[in-house]
Amino acid sequence: MKASYLDFAPQEWSLDRVLEWRAGQTPGAPFLAFADQPALSFAEARERAMDIAWYLYCLGIRAGDRVATFAGNSELAVLLWFGIDLLGAIDAPINPAFSGKPLEHAVNLVEAEVMIAEASLLPVLAPSAAAMPHLARILVHSAVQPLPEAIADKPVAAFVPPAGERPASWQVPGAAASDLCSILFTSGTTGPSKGVMVTHAQAFLTARQSAEGMRITGDDIYYCAHPLFHMSPRFCAIYAALLTGAKVSLDLRFSAPDWLRRVRDCGATVSIGHGPLLEMIHAEPERPDDADTRLTRIGTSPFPKHIAVDFERRFGVKGVETWGMTEVNIPCWHPYDEVLRPGSCGRIREEWYEFQVVDPETDQPLPAGRVGEFVLRPKLPWIISPGYYANPQATLKAWRNLWFHTGDSGYIDADGWVYFADRLGDRIRRRAENISSYDIEVAANAHAAVLESAAVGVPSEYVSDDDVKLCVVLRPDAALEPLELLSFLAQSLPHHMVPRYIEILPAMPRTPTQKIMKVQLRASGIGANTWDRKAAGVELRSLMGKS
Repeated sequence: MKASYLDFAPQEWSLDRVLEWRAGQTPGAPFLAFADQPALSFAEARERAMDIAWYLYCLGIRAGDRVATFAGNSELAVLLWFGIDLLGAIDAPINPAFSGKPLEHAVNLVEAEVMIAEASLLPVLAPSAAAMPHLARILVHSAVQPLPEAIADKPVAAFVPPAGERPASWQVPGAAASDLCSILFTSGTTGPSKGVMVTHAQAFLTARQSAEGMRITGDDIYYCAHPLFHMSPRFCAIYAALLTGAKVSLDLRFSAPDWLRRVRDCGATVSIGHGPLLEMIHAEPERPDDADTRLTRIGTSPFPKHIAVDFERRFGVKGVETWGMTEVNIPCWHPYDEVLRPGSCGRIREEWYEFQVVDPETDQPLPAGRVGEFVLRPKLPWIISPGYYANPQATLKAWRNLWFHTGDSGYIDADGWVYFADRLGDRIRRRAENISSYDIEVAANAHAAVLESAAVGVPSEYVSDDDVKLCVVLRPDAALEPLELLSFLAQSLPHHMVPRYIEILPAMPRTPTQKIMKVQLRASGIGANTWDRKAAGVELRSLMGKS
């Protein structure tokens, strides 16, 4: 019997093996508590996942089949993921905020014949069902009202896996480490969502990296409020808990005003948070007892450098910054015992990956300190995504010159510390200068009236050149004139970074993980509510105190 997840050989990295092992190691230990419900034990979770696998098997689901799930966070959503993977099938969780064309695109991309949907989402699904030619059956859970017999000629039935009917001799087919376990959809901020193929080995390694990087043990309680159609809650929290025996407290959704209370209520010792979520938490009014929790560490991607030091002080936690993406796991970790380095996402885990910073135009490696594109490749087979499902063009574009091109930019210093700068798509190029939107946003967010900001490039009067447009959301009851903000920025930013355009918005457009959708801000261009310093006759040199 293996004593630790470290005893699993790479060829054994699959969810069915891990789930069976953990249920044997600590069968009665609490594993998964959703919202305020009692926790499932590891043994109970496996038994229920096995029942789901048997039920789907009886419906004809086999290894390699894609099963779409369309639901929010719940205990059942986790067990569905497990049950589908136990069969060697591939789960394709779809963002429950999708509707219309994005929903149709996701279902059609994976050619799912079966969808398991939450009853509350049937009104969203119904108008699109006819445009899903491969979908043959809809199974519905959490139903509290009579179900329709069919939607757009597709039979509808309740999803009710019977307990106790599974033959004792039945064994799950399981999977190889190289088999696909999931297809996870990108946020779709720059075009139709791509389906990232995730292997069993890739999911295991992400969980192992999280367990090691966050020093998770069986004594930990992991608070997670991220949506389950993304990699972080699945692999960094839930799968990491399977490896270590930790308990997961899964919430329905993220809420900044409720975050601290929820952390306290569940007794969390560890959590995760993307940069925007941490900024929202930090923007809540400070209280003297903010650090009065059991929480000791939080995984961050990124850890916004303008709040990092104060966040650790205020909440009494250690922030462990990382860099990663669904396609390549989390190659970069801030070593746990190293002190905070605001702005750095840590060091590359060189036992697993080769990593370079290259010129995005030529793919030539750049020297230390130069900003370029992050590229990497694995040192073991199957530990990063093999590509995008049914999208060979996107796969070939990403896999180029034997390296996976991430689309993220940054640099690595002479000591091996990695610094993320921006998505290449968010890069602003003004008068031959490459500008990081992050630097402009940090400067803007320092103004007392600014709640949050986003800088984007919009076409200037020159070919292949941008002017800077800054979009700003003000704090409640705050007032701010664009000229006042511009004067403030002119004192802290170099000339080429000072925005030409300022637009004050009631709220930012966001993805389900609360990332600002900069593609919408760029696409909106210059409108009637956009203030233009040139049209206003404002000279930067005078604002900057130069003659």
